[in-house]
Amino acid sequence: MKPKHILNHIIMLAVIACMIILFASCAKEESLPEMDLENRESILDRVVYIEPELITDIPFVERWCDRLDLKKHRINVGDAKLYVEEEGKGMPLVLINGGPGGTHHYFHPWFSKAKKYARVIYYDQRGCGLSDFKPGEEGYSVHQAVEDLDAIRKALDIDKWVVLGYSYGGFLAQFYTVNHTENVAGLILLGASPGMRANTGKSRQSQYISEEEKARLKEIRKELQQLSKEKEMPRKEYIQLLLYNNILNGAWKRQNFYKPSKERLSEFALYEWDHDVNFNGIMGRSQGIVDLKGAFEANPIPTIILEGKYDLTWGEIKPEVLQKNHPNAKMVKFENAGHGIYDEEPDNFFSVLRDFIKNLPDVSDDEISAYKATLGTWEKEKQSSPDRILGSFGWGWNSSQKLAKKYSREWLEMFETLTSYLRTGFALYDVENYEEALFVFERMQWIAAEQKEKTYEAVALIWQGHMLDLLGRRDEAVSRYGQAAEMNLDDTWMHGQYDMKYSLSPYAKERMKEPFQRIDNRTVD
Repeated sequence: MKPKHILNHIIMLAVIACMIILFASCAKEESLPEMDLENRESILDRVVYIEPELITDIPFVERWCDRLDLKKHRINVGDAKLYVEEEGKGMPLVLINGGPGGTHHYFHPWFSKAKKYARVIYYDQRGCGLSDFKPGEEGYSVHQAVEDLDAIRKALDIDKWVVLGYSYGGFLAQFYTVNHTENVAGLILLGASPGMRANTGKSRQSQYISEEEKARLKEIRKELQQLSKEKEMPRKEYIQLLLYNNILNGAWKRQNFYKPSKERLSEFALYEWDHDVNFNGIMGRSQGIVDLKGAFEANPIPTIILEGKYDLTWGEIKPEVLQKNHPNAKMVKFENAGHGIYDEEPDNFFSVLRDFIKNLPDVSDDEISAYKATLGTWEKEKQSSPDRILGSFGWGWNSSQKLAKKYSREWLEMFETLTSYLRTGFALYDVENYEEALFVFERMQWIAAEQKEKTYEAVALIWQGHMLDLLGRRDEAVSRYGQAAEMNLDDTWMHGQYDMKYSLSPYAKERMKEPFQRIDNRTVD
């Protein structure tokens, strides 16, 4: 072969090799889910879909963790090892999933879009997903969770990072920022928990679920419980099957705007809700002790709040409540999105994310020091507030005893949330101080009516009836139950410490016929 031909041959091979590399790269990008949003079913279509038979075999799909090109670690945070993944280069961006009890997996594969301008860090919290299920000497808590997160930062040799918190993870992101301000370059709150005791309005999760679907969801739980007993089904398998069947039969409408694909249903059931026994309840109670109201008034860290118009997880006023607590933050709302946003309006979401990360202003050490000084004052004020005192207790029997001893009627003039009245009433009920509990529930009803919170008003009336029954004042009890029954509310309420679950007005009608019998608090804390 002549030298000229050899050269041409080499050039041709080089071109082919480049084309192969380019094709492989494109194929990798095309492995992301296709987003034909215009033709996807949304909650606004109100399509009713019922699967008549219980699905007992979830279609298998491979973890995205094993399909994507990720750097994987197991990082020792002292008494446990946490699962961590990385991809991309640039400003470190750590993603905190929701729950309590979710995993990092539902950020895949969407956040691979950010790897061009950020070092994206995924992780599973202690007690969840692929991390160790080790509570440690002090036990699972939100304080432990933020210290675990900072241990990851140190292990990855990161000075400052952008912290993105999704849902419950939004609470952890805020709590981390308060505790480790100097390590936060930016704060992103995505469909985030407010992180404080505040009225955010009524949850709307059942708004688009049809009556037929609601009925089927109740049947699924009964059928699965029976199957679980017959097969002696492991807890994890039971939860996976419950999730899959629920979402298949309309429960997807609780937090999504668009109907997920069958593959997404499998991914969610198999990989995206996996945690230690009782983890959700333990962390929920730990979160309840923390109230971040007023903590961000002087916050210098660049903050952005991202909200989906159809995020039905919270009440309608939650975005405004959150922004009021972050007066220096920018808020962006997405018209065609639910709780996640990143998987429903990905183009808009990642455009906003890129602009935020690329245009982060520097925050001086003096600004951070000044802010931390205000946090010291804020913390002292919080310690003395009745809501903060109340928040330091759990909902179990031991906490009720301690709380009842500290109780003062003066608190009732200072409470900022209706939940505080409810918890106080329960504490007095637990120690059998029914007269004072009645007084608290009456005060709760008056405040709820003033705030036009009908569900809380009905709950207060029902518990007034309970107290009156226990005091032997049956006629008055029936009158209070009757007021709750006439409100025609079918909202379901749960009081886990009493193993109680009831629909408001139907339950009140039952109590008009049969008096309430005392139920003891079964939670020890």
